[in-house]
Amino acid sequence: MVLDLDETLVHSHHIGYAYSLIGSNNSPMMAPDFVLTLCIDKQPVKFFVHKRPHLDYFLEVVSQWYDLAIFTASMEIYGSAVADKLDLNRGILKDRYYRQHCTFSFGSYMKDLSNVHPDLSDVFIVDNSPGAYRTNPENAIPIKSWFSDPTDTALLNLLPILDALRFTTDVRSVLSRNLHSRW
Repeated sequence: MVLDLDETLVHSHHIGYAYSLIGSNNSPMMAPDFVLTLCIDKQPVKFFVHKRPHLDYFLEVVSQWYDLAIFTASMEIYGSAVADKLDLNRGILKDRYYRQHCTFSFGSYMKDLSNVHPDLSDVFIVDNSPGAYRTNPENAIPIKSWFSDPTDTALLNLLPILDALRFTTDVRSVLSRNLHSRW
């Protein structure tokens, strides 16, 4: 099982670009779940990272069912640091793929799942961006983008289908039927 990071599992913003203490409805934003200070182009950048609701429980459950991989179009320095915080030294996010593993085409980064696993009958991605999985749409579980809604239940809603997929011989036979559904 391959998981996207930004707007699928987490949402982050950084000082100097898009960070604000006031949300769009003029109410204070949720406190970040963690803050990362990374050196990018020799400059320290502070990232405020919010975990999608129920993420810890979701990872705990699905890590018992699948080998988990992260595949993000983000730079490795950021993606690796976020994945480390989500993993919490449990070793559940072993395989990691970053921007350098993507192909840039038509204005977006594509994630070719054959780079993750040669047998496409046995691999799928949960991602909010259809452009990211356009090379393997029959191997994708689309999910709504998440930015800050504390009432979001999309990860919990995925658990029944993820549980069922464990028992199929070709995930594409199930997922190709739901190409346009978003959880």
